[in-house]
Amino acid sequence: MRRFFRLPVLLSVVGLCLLLGLGAAAQEFRLFERGWFNVKTWWQPAPEGIALQRYRATVQAQPIEGLEDDVSALTYDPERKTLFTVTNARSELIELSLDGRILRRVALVGFGDPEAVEYVGPDRFVITDERQQRLILVHLDAHTTTLDAANAEQLTLGIGLNGNKGFEGLAYDSLGKRLFVAKERDPMVIYEVRGFPSQNPEQPYAVHVVQDRERDSRLFVRDLSSLQFDERSGHLLALSDESRLVLELSVEGKPLSTLSLRKGYNGLKRTVPQAEGLAMDAAGTIYLVSEPNLFYVFEPQAD
Repeated sequence: MRRFFRLPVLLSVVGLCLLLGLGAAAQEFRLFERGWFNVKTWWQPAPEGIALQRYRATVQAQPIEGLEDDVSALTYDPERKTLFTVTNARSELIELSLDGRILRRVALVGFGDPEAVEYVGPDRFVITDERQQRLILVHLDAHTTTLDAANAEQLTLGIGLNGNKGFEGLAYDSLGKRLFVAKERDPMVIYEVRGFPSQNPEQPYAVHVVQDRERDSRLFVRDLSSLQFDERSGHLLALSDESRLVLELSVEGKPLSTLSLRKGYNGLKRTVPQAEGLAMDAAGTIYLVSEPNLFYVFEPQAD
């Protein structure tokens, strides 16, 4: 009789362990929050904003010819109407056309581990050093071939230093003069930096760093790879490589819409591998780069 009762008990213990394991995995991948968001967006009217669900891939997995190093981050330059990315294997700032062709390469000296680049004004860009959590302001003109961090304005934050899980993404709000800085994970945070870059280099810095904990707690993704601020709506886009997702956040920090980077969604024939950079132009077209050198374009479709 004892052996008879041992089997159900053993099965119950195994079943409980499996349930606990599945629950832990679901929490790790934020499946509960993502599932509830999908349910809400299914029965509620689509909110005003970027509406990522309307986007479809028009360029997919196009290799960036002449580039073998790992691309990291992406930003749109409205003056030149081109894109910029950085590589960290061999540190370079690379200008791309809107169809993914290399236009020029600028060597980066003393930038450590460059992971993100963001346009902040005519001929002005901020580049991050992930490991040291440095924000480096550089000036780029038509004749620039090399940028040396030693000659640039810099701000080191040093918040929650964690090796290569540091600053992965940047976005700039030109009207609010806010620089959004994404910490990849452990913990996953979006900081808002005010006062850098300085609007008047002749005056002393007055830098303020704030964090919206409520907004960050709503991010149902596993990591942050890149950010994009949409001037038209005031909304923020957050790219997650591990979750294969682009998430739209409202002014209040609430998730509004998503663009899946998995096969079969948003017109994708294959899942995007290791998405690293995100940018949007004035027309709302989304550009994306994936390591080591793949280029994507997503465009909104008529309802």
